[in-house]
Amino acid sequence: MTYTLRNPHLEGNSFFWEGGLVGVLLSHGYTATTAEVRLLGRFLHEHGYTVSGPLLPGHGTTPQDMNRCRWQTWAEAFESAYRDLAARCERVFVGGESMGGLLALYLASQHPEVAGVMAYAAALVVPSSFAQTFLLPLLAPLGVILQKRPGAPNTADARWQGYDQNPLRATQQLFALQAATRARLSEITRPILIVQGRLDTSVDASAPDVIYHRVRSTEKHLYWFEHSTHCVLLDQEWEDVAALTLRFMEGKL
Repeated sequence: MTYTLRNPHLEGNSFFWEGGLVGVLLSHGYTATTAEVRLLGRFLHEHGYTVSGPLLPGHGTTPQDMNRCRWQTWAEAFESAYRDLAARCERVFVGGESMGGLLALYLASQHPEVAGVMAYAAALVVPSSFAQTFLLPLLAPLGVILQKRPGAPNTADARWQGYDQNPLRATQQLFALQAATRARLSEITRPILIVQGRLDTSVDASAPDVIYHRVRSTEKHLYWFEHSTHCVLLDQEWEDVAALTLRFMEGKL
């Protein structure tokens, strides 16, 4: 099997864009690159924020590299980027798409000083399947990498960069991150914005409600976008999501 990045022409490396004294830390999702959060990051930077988007370990190279990572590897990389940004800024918001949403939630549970949390299609619950329940425990220890099954074409496809394969050891680590994050949701007390696409088939529709009801934030907002699939930060309503994010960060929701 030949491993290539989908849409290799897109920019997917780590980025840091200097702005004002309020920072925003954004994480891409599982098998993706920072192309997944660049549109939002650029929008927020244009509105005066300092924005950081780290490329997580194992991403942007080969799926085999992902199979060498544990979920703690991704959490530690996100934590390191947070500390760098917090050293430069007076306040920092944290957010992420899919697995990146989990990392943002997990970090917020450990850092009650964050200004707020943005969870975009956070992959806390995924639809169960025969493969996940029975085949994954058998194949993952062997380092198997499977080709992803293509979904229905959508606007986000041309804007997304990442692997077209699922490295199964890494998939097990994603599930471990889900469990670790779920166990810490009650530690989150800061303002939170939860965003989900109504057409998302990658994350179970129950996930946003689980987050909403388990966090202890006194300010929490849940928004569904009716025409968006999983990648709400890249799909046809991304500009509406970005504008919503800005209002949240400005305390105007």
